[in-house]
Amino acid sequence: MLMPNLVLPGESLGSTSEYLPGAGTHILDNQLVASLAGRVVVKSKQSSLAAISVVRSAENDGGGMSDVDGAGLPEVDSIILARVTRIQTKQATVGILVVDGRVVGEEWAGVIRSQDVRATEKDRVKIFESFRPGDVVRAVVISLGDQSNYYLSTAKNEFGVVMATSEAGNTMYPVSWKEFADPVSGQKELRKVAKPF
Repeated sequence: MLMPNLVLPGESLGSTSEYLPGAGTHILDNQLVASLAGRVVVKSKQSSLAAISVVRSAENDGGGMSDVDGAGLPEVDSIILARVTRIQTKQATVGILVVDGRVVGEEWAGVIRSQDVRATEKDRVKIFESFRPGDVVRAVVISLGDQSNYYLSTAKNEFGVVMATSEAGNTMYPVSWKEFADPVSGQKELRKVAKPF
């Protein structure tokens, strides 16, 4: 099948036996189908099938990029930076700001469930001891999730809170894998701290 360069939502891109689904696609009756209008990008994998993605083309305003290669569309295994917007008993809701080192054009919603916070002692995780609204978190996309949220994980050491503000409004610094400290008051607060690079 000859791959079209530009597609509209609903156009067939090929069989699932030939290609893996990527960002901007979905599977319908064993066929990969475009989920949005844009340019088709085929990424070859060494050990498996090639992945097909559909990316939107950004308007060229003279100051930016004319083609955005999936920026703003997280895929599984994408590393993201996000701001925590809401805390619930079993999950933290975040707004994704950066995907694979590129700032997104629009904010995407994500969820970090309590079982995805740490790799060990998953049943003992308390979300309010791991994140607070306003924290900036580094995480990995583990699933494209439901219709409104990406599922994220901070289970590895390099993932977690990278920037936090104390209750007094001061920017804090990490003192251990589970605590940040306020430099003014010395008060410590619990967080799931990301290991620095």
